Amino acid sequence: QVQLVESGGGLVQPGGSLRLSCAASGLILSIAGMGWYRQAPGKQRELVATITSGGTTNYADSVKGRFTISRLNAKNTVYLQMNSLNPEDTAVYYCNAIIFTPTRGDYWGRGTQVTVSP
Repeated sequence: QVQLVESGGGLVQPGGSLRLSCAASGLILSIAGMGWYRQAPGKQRELVATITSGGTTNYADSVKGRFTISRLNAKNTVYLQMNSLNPEDTAVYYCNAIIFTPTRGDYWGRGTQVTVSP
């Protein structure tokens, strides 16, 4: 059974930084795209950033220049470095991955809370 486990969330002041991690475990043959999404209270889940197995990245306009997504394929892990955080970044952040076991599956983590507040 495949699992995605996020870590690194917490409370940070405006202008601060956090680094999220997400590790995939289980009977994994390969991982294609990985990404981060977020859901703020009363809002729909939205894409934050994605990264392909080859390292091509894509970002939401709201985080470009502030957030950086990266992955370490040898550890089945994806990271999200978040800088210059502001209160609008407050949300539950979810990790997503397309994983072959070898059956293709779309997996989600349980989420980690990020709160940006003075």
